[in-house]
Amino acid sequence: MSAEVRSLRWAAYRIPTDGPEADGTLEWDATTMVVVHVEAAGGTGLGWTYAPAAAGRLVEELLAAHVVGRSAWDVPAANAAMARAVRNAGRPGVAATAISAVDVALWDLKARLLGVRLAALLGPARDTVPIYASGGFTTWDDRRLTRWLDEHADIPRAKIKIGGESEAADLRRIHAAREALGPHHELYVDANGAYTAKQAIRLAARFPDVRWFEEPVSSDDLDGLRRVRAAVAADVAAGEYGYDLQYFARMAGAVDCLQADATRCGGITEWQRVAGLAAANGLELSGHCAPALHLDAALATANLRHLEYFHDHARIESMLFDGVTAPQPGGVLRPDLDALGHGLTLKTAVAEPYLVAAG
Repeated sequence: MSAEVRSLRWAAYRIPTDGPEADGTLEWDATTMVVVHVEAAGGTGLGWTYAPAAAGRLVEELLAAHVVGRSAWDVPAANAAMARAVRNAGRPGVAATAISAVDVALWDLKARLLGVRLAALLGPARDTVPIYASGGFTTWDDRRLTRWLDEHADIPRAKIKIGGESEAADLRRIHAAREALGPHHELYVDANGAYTAKQAIRLAARFPDVRWFEEPVSSDDLDGLRRVRAAVAADVAAGEYGYDLQYFARMAGAVDCLQADATRCGGITEWQRVAGLAAANGLELSGHCAPALHLDAALATANLRHLEYFHDHARIESMLFDGVTAPQPGGVLRPDLDALGHGLTLKTAVAEPYLVAAG
């Protein structure tokens, strides 16, 4: 059956947060999402990325010509063509997020045209996907932090941000979170690269039971990550800023668990390659943010550890998309496998007030 891509359109939405948010190295009050739709043979595929509106303009300027007119069946070929198209612009950063949004839309389109769930097209490796609650921003006081942990008590894993005003404040918040969670929940901490290696090692020696130490140092400091990994009890994780496979190849020898973000790394096509690379290095893969977008790819990943159920993105996806899978007790996502594609559609009328650019 012929299924030539007939059109590609994009729109950017800027959604305010529900309060001031910060981590160890950044503050923000809104999140921008770039949404892509592709059409072929009477079907429409949906993809998106959390990136500036410039990603949408790059889709229009550099990528659309390499997708429109191409067979909707040839998603990896389209991905490779897009990667070549951004050579002079530079793939890492905005270009990679633009490729990611289009790639996800193409996979969704292909599954819908075939009349199957995207997970079925990719090949399921599991029935459910474990998640961890993620929030605990450094702008939250202890009362707000404890309330958020209580609200997510059905998820047996929770991550908070550290690297804020002082080491003493970080340790106080970690101990408060550990006490609030109780003995049967895993506690994760994320420094977002705010520490030096020695500082991270010194602080980790005073942690309570912490299972996951994310970006204790900058993800660009591979030697520092290795030093921290060798010295601390918690699993060291990083990888969310990976924009191509070569980045993950370098990162694999520095962490206990590799993270990847399909809205940044090149979409589902590159996610699958990263999963294979992680497996070849004896590592599990954890999905960074965007839980609704990652769900089907995660179901098809045998060496998956979990997905990040990030406060901002979970809120936005529930607001702006129909078909979002809600967490079940025990901290898992179990999607409707009878839905086509990834099962999601944009609530255009709800999203309209947040529109900042389109093409």
